[in-house]
Amino acid sequence: MPRLDKRSLCKQHIQTINLDGSRSSGMDIAMSRIQRSGHGAPLKRGRGRPKTHSDVDRRTSIVDTARRTFVELSFSGTTTDIVANRCKISKQTLYRLFPSKIDLFLAVVTAHRQMMLDLPRPSDEDLPVDQVLQKIFMIDIDEEMEREREAFIQIILREGVQIPEIGEILIREGIEKSQKNLADWLGGEVQRGKLAIDNPLGGARILMDMMFGGIGPASQNWQTRADRRNHLQLCISIFLSGTRPK
Repeated sequence: MPRLDKRSLCKQHIQTINLDGSRSSGMDIAMSRIQRSGHGAPLKRGRGRPKTHSDVDRRTSIVDTARRTFVELSFSGTTTDIVANRCKISKQTLYRLFPSKIDLFLAVVTAHRQMMLDLPRPSDEDLPVDQVLQKIFMIDIDEEMEREREAFIQIILREGVQIPEIGEILIREGIEKSQKNLADWLGGEVQRGKLAIDNPLGGARILMDMMFGGIGPASQNWQTRADRRNHLQLCISIFLSGTRPK
């Protein structure tokens, strides 16, 4: 029988006889041991094409693009085709997430509400009330974001008269929900003993009237942004002077 050196053995598959009489190579045995140990187990692929973006990320991107498109082309001038093309997605994908242009507009108004009032607040937030109100009304917002949110408001106010449906959406999903969210926060501060307000919803309406009087179109009358900020701080101070516990 010819002698095999170590190099020859490495080049050959070592054969082993299994219990059922079949033969397995050394490579087969090694792979079997790896799989039994849990290492190198074949990965299971899900069905269909893997998703590159989650629906949440995609919705956020679509809503942002739609808002800019509504501002540029108006509500009546915007179509789902245009939004889909600008988002580089199919109309089928757009309709799966937003069945109609009104649904898309509703999502934009909801997102815009967050641009107007930073609510709800973190549950563990423990800052003085005046500082939290400055954050809620975003008195230090940058100029670009301020122009974007004001431009969208102007579109709604102008077209809301011609298209009552979008005017109703602005009132229901924008103004009224913003008032409720702020009232909920004020009510929480009342329960914590930081404020004394008999009617938190009424307080929310008053505060929003005061603050948005200096944030909306009137904000263009300020000579500097520092003047605008000082005015908003004064509004907060006046509001708190009448609502702090005695």
